[in-house]
Amino acid sequence: MLASVALGTAAVCSRAQTAPDPLSVPAKRWASDAAANELKALQAGPPYLRYRIHVRDAKGDMVRDVIQSRDGTVARLILREGRPLTEEEDKAEHERLQTMLDSPAAFAKHVKGDVSGRKMAHDMIEQLPEAMLYTYAPGQPQRPDRATHGDEPAEIVIDYKPNPAWTPPGVTYEPLTGLEGRAWIDTKTHTMTRMDGTVFRGVNLVGFIAHIYEGGKLSFEQTYVDNRRWIFSKFDEHVEIRVLFKTVKENSETEGSDFKEVPEMSYQEAIRTLLATPLPGR
Repeated sequence: MLASVALGTAAVCSRAQTAPDPLSVPAKRWASDAAANELKALQAGPPYLRYRIHVRDAKGDMVRDVIQSRDGTVARLILREGRPLTEEEDKAEHERLQTMLDSPAAFAKHVKGDVSGRKMAHDMIEQLPEAMLYTYAPGQPQRPDRATHGDEPAEIVIDYKPNPAWTPPGVTYEPLTGLEGRAWIDTKTHTMTRMDGTVFRGVNLVGFIAHIYEGGKLSFEQTYVDNRRWIFSKFDEHVEIRVLFKTVKENSETEGSDFKEVPEMSYQEAIRTLLATPLPGR
């Protein structure tokens, strides 16, 4: 009995001595690893997913059925303001999607904005390790919905603020100079699971007559689907921007749900699959 206890105690001590302390490395290393993994996640490719995206913004409350194809993402509006689509609304969606089936040029125009958005996100994420200064958050707060990895914390938590020694390489990067916040990083995959940000000072966009006002809030969360792929699950944006002489308040909340893996397919196959799916409530 005593021998068993002694052996067990020795094993625990051995693990404690050999297990690396997640906080023993500079916080910036976690940020660099998370940025590198995020750049990989932005790349199109298998596994492909189907999911619902729920957007609440100035245009209303809308839910779309989304399929990732090898050619790009396609989506069909399925709910508006919490109700099923009317026949006229559904007909308009059919016509929009049928136009993309009939015209490759129409589909290319559709995905152009997605490609541009991915490029902008890629360039911004690539700058994050140097654009910010990183420190471990006091007390390492954990979110109650996250499990731990054995004796290790499920996540490490880092705070970030602008690096005064960093020079933005272009106008589109200027917003980073007025942003600070906190990020949660999964200790097993080194992937950012959540990031909160606050515009703590106003930012003028040099070269554009535009200004981002102080006080804006951003929040981004990701989920791991079938232990195969990370994808966003929530993105909230509440910012106020002046462009020329017009001030715009961007208040949007976006949530992804019902993620499931689908076979690789062309965009035409994805559209036909969407159109063949009965609408909820019908």
